[in-house]
Amino acid sequence: PLTGVSLSAKPPGGQVALGDRLLLSCAVATGTGPLSFSWHREGSATLLSTGPHLELQHVGVEDSGCYHCRAIDGDSVAESTKLNVTVL
Repeated sequence: PLTGVSLSAKPPGGQVALGDRLLLSCAVATGTGPLSFSWHREGSATLLSTGPHLELQHVGVEDSGCYHCRAIDGDSVAESTKLNVTVL
């Protein structure tokens, strides 16, 4: 089973200046088989991206919110904790 799904951000803490770049990364501590990832923002049904990274170029106020990633290894699904992104 998947364990230890974590989310990190650059810049750290998820605080990013208006117009700057935000990079979110998803990592898995343990899991078997090929991994796939999906990115989600709370309150939106739209899939943001697939893959271990989500990059937002030139962030705007509309990019603020709680983000999380989901990791899938074929047999199990696990989610990261949520990260609150604030656009300053």
